[in-house]
Amino acid sequence: MASKRPEHQGPPDIFYNEEEARKYSQNTHIIDVQTKLSERAIELLNLPDEESCLVLDIGCGSGLSGEVLTELGHQWFGLDISTAMLDVAQEREVEGELVLGDIGYGMPFRAGSFDGAISISALQWLCQADKSCHNPVKRLYKFFSTLYSCLARGARAVLQFYPETPTHVDMITQQAMKAGFTGGLVVDYPNSTRAKKMFLCLFAGGQVQQLPKGLTGEEGSEDVPTQARFDRERQRYKDLRGKSLKKSRTWILEKKDRWRNKGREVRPDSKYTARRRPKPF
Repeated sequence: MASKRPEHQGPPDIFYNEEEARKYSQNTHIIDVQTKLSERAIELLNLPDEESCLVLDIGCGSGLSGEVLTELGHQWFGLDISTAMLDVAQEREVEGELVLGDIGYGMPFRAGSFDGAISISALQWLCQADKSCHNPVKRLYKFFSTLYSCLARGARAVLQFYPETPTHVDMITQQAMKAGFTGGLVVDYPNSTRAKKMFLCLFAGGQVQQLPKGLTGEEGSEDVPTQARFDRERQRYKDLRGKSLKKSRTWILEKKDRWRNKGREVRPDSKYTARRRPKPF
């Protein structure tokens, strides 16, 4: 039986062509999973309260994770190898800055640029040798060493991934530690085949930090407060920054102002801005 893992079907820039990129960005199940994984990764990132941080989204795709960062009031840069995915992100008018690049060649950013980094379902691609010149160990080390460099001291990187084998887990963690990171694996729901999720939680120097605990599903009522705390944090950020619900008039006017500040052309404001069109009978 042929493998269903995407990384076995071709290099990421080939696999995520225009058709696949659009399917990925329109599938409601994928969007829901990606959003939940992003929320969990940002929770583990443990960014300072009441601050707008600059976060790197590694393997940003069409910007699904970036939208969660935007809702929390953070700025972000997204890096991805797929031109088709980045084209979809631009069509979706995401708020982040988008960069085309192969993470196996390293992070093209200045030292200390970011307050944190997240990645959803991208890291396992580096374990594949898609070209004769690709050496997974060397590519992983290049990735982690340059990631360490572009993070502010004491910042975290939280990388969710789907390892194919225990060997891949060992290879990834070894190269991360070799690059200077401390930290380790945070595994949510380790006893569940379907719900199990792995997050590589890394610390870039600074004071000694304690590795967060994974969710087990055995905490009973404790699971609810954990999610509630995060939900309240999202709402608090929105209230703090005066952000209204997405697609409302205030939200659209704020977005248009940001685009004007970036020199982008937008339609003039009017009394019809953000007015919903009636549905046809």
